[in-house]
Amino acid sequence: MDNGLSLYLVAFGGLLLVAVLLDDLAARVRVPGILMVLLLGLLIENHVDVAGTREITLLNLDQAQQITEAALVLVLFFGGLTTNWQQVRGVIRPAARLATIGVLITAALITLVVFGFGLSQGTESVSVLLPRSLFVGAMVASTDASAVLALLRPLQGRLPKPLTDLIECESGFNDPIAVVLAGLALALAGGEGVGAGLLVTDLIRQFLLGILIGFLGGSLTVQLLGTRMGLNQTSMLPVVSLALLMVLSGGTSLLGGSPLLAAYVAGLVLGNSSDLDQGCLEEAHSSYAKMAELLLFLCMGLVVKPQDVVYAAALAFVLFLVMQLVRLLMVQILLWRTPFSSGERIFVCWAGLRGAVPIAMAINAWSSDVSWGASMPPLALAVVLFGLFIQGFALVPMARRMKLTLPLEDTDPAAAS
Repeated sequence: MDNGLSLYLVAFGGLLLVAVLLDDLAARVRVPGILMVLLLGLLIENHVDVAGTREITLLNLDQAQQITEAALVLVLFFGGLTTNWQQVRGVIRPAARLATIGVLITAALITLVVFGFGLSQGTESVSVLLPRSLFVGAMVASTDASAVLALLRPLQGRLPKPLTDLIECESGFNDPIAVVLAGLALALAGGEGVGAGLLVTDLIRQFLLGILIGFLGGSLTVQLLGTRMGLNQTSMLPVVSLALLMVLSGGTSLLGGSPLLAAYVAGLVLGNSSDLDQGCLEEAHSSYAKMAELLLFLCMGLVVKPQDVVYAAALAFVLFLVMQLVRLLMVQILLWRTPFSSGERIFVCWAGLRGAVPIAMAINAWSSDVSWGASMPPLALAVVLFGLFIQGFALVPMARRMKLTLPLEDTDPAAAS
């Protein structure tokens, strides 16, 4: 084995092991695990050496971009896999409104605020400001249920089931919409001389192809596993489903579709099939998704310089406040005539944490040719950090103060008699 490869295996294996230990420690002390993993990445020196005029790093930008794209496929596939139509049927409509109309409202209002602020500065043209503003709006429009539910572990089983279903279902649906909007922003930013019609056509093609290929690929896999029972076993099912995901995401990308949408839709199909061992699938892919999430946050911490995050902190804090106001307005409007109480609606507003998806989008923008791409990762990282610090630590106390928690069930047989 090459010495360079050996060094990378030791370095990243060690970092991943430390990240896992930190995540476990975070669960014990009730601190967001992704927060500790992000800080780990920021504290590790990415610069290794200089060879001539070339800087040697543990992780360069191209490598980080490829890792984050693969990680996002795993995260979205798991999001689709764990969305059970039967269990969330009662909240499908409000969750769908939040994940579609809500994302569009959030992205549009934040875009307007960022665009207006940029115009007031008067230093950049509209052709530069508009795509950047739209990208920022799309980048922070989606929520991350895994971060929220991890922080709510002390209240596991004590929150109303419709409330947790709504939070989880919304975050599972809104990631693809935000990714599509971010893709449109990048297309507009790099679309000099390209007509708007061509951009819209390309976006629609990515969207429709992603859905179609994801549905067909997932359906064919269900048929394959249903007819070949030897593959539908505990030892084989995770391997077959992961192989499907690799072929599906790569093939969709080659055909011009959205691999992220394809992964999510395929996860929905597999996750709602009665012919498969759902427990085995979810257990295996929860491990894959957890590894992907840890790698994603590690990569972000490694390639972003801590001083850049400090420089972006003021703008990120203003953006965070705007996000909270926009989400408060959006949730109150879209959940107005629903069974959810005013306290539950406020809790849903506060539970809109950002996580892996904005970070992956930011690195994708950085690796593209847009002039403002390099400023996105520090901004995204700072926004995620503010959310974890401010929202994260207040979720459990807020649920208790608003009396949303249910009493613990008495399991003592003597007490029941």
